[in-house]
Amino acid sequence: MLAKIDNPFKVGLILLAAGASTRMGTPKQLLPFQGRSLLRRSTETALDTNCSSVIVVTGANRELVEREISDLPVVLAHNAVWESGMASSIHEGISQLAKITPDIEAALITLCDQPLVTSQFLQTIINIFVQTHAPIIAAQYNGVAGVPALFSKQLFGALLSLKGQEGARKLIMAHPTEIKLLPFPEAALDIDTPEDYQNLLS
Repeated sequence: MLAKIDNPFKVGLILLAAGASTRMGTPKQLLPFQGRSLLRRSTETALDTNCSSVIVVTGANRELVEREISDLPVVLAHNAVWESGMASSIHEGISQLAKITPDIEAALITLCDQPLVTSQFLQTIINIFVQTHAPIIAAQYNGVAGVPALFSKQLFGALLSLKGQEGARKLIMAHPTEIKLLPFPEAALDIDTPEDYQNLLS
């Protein structure tokens, strides 16, 4: 188990789980993998770090999704305008994080459909931030940088300015000289289609 460096800078984690899974045809948050749903797995992975708080942003299929993790110590934040795109879920997560932890120093953004992301990798990102205060720390896979990714509070305004389908990657690409990249090829596997899911199971 990776050592958890003391987290005096209050890094919070935002888990995005608001999508309607239209390409999957069923709520992918609830798909089983190794005895747990993708949502529960990613939530428990997030909780197995020393983040000061874990916020799960829900949207489509709200009742089903929230019921799946109702017994876990997370903050549920519902994005009522989830249909407008991922940017609105990031807005909701950042707003809730700033509300419950006014002195928050950074936000680590993750997705519920990257089942091979580990708590050890997330903790490595947190540890690097505590040691370096880097503005952006992002996973690198398939030749690109993406989530999981951490953003220091100086970039919260930029996160809140994202629109529509824009996600964290747009902000990462806009600050190429400020990023610390961590190779993590496992993050390339995300579950969007039945074929993706079958590839995961096989």
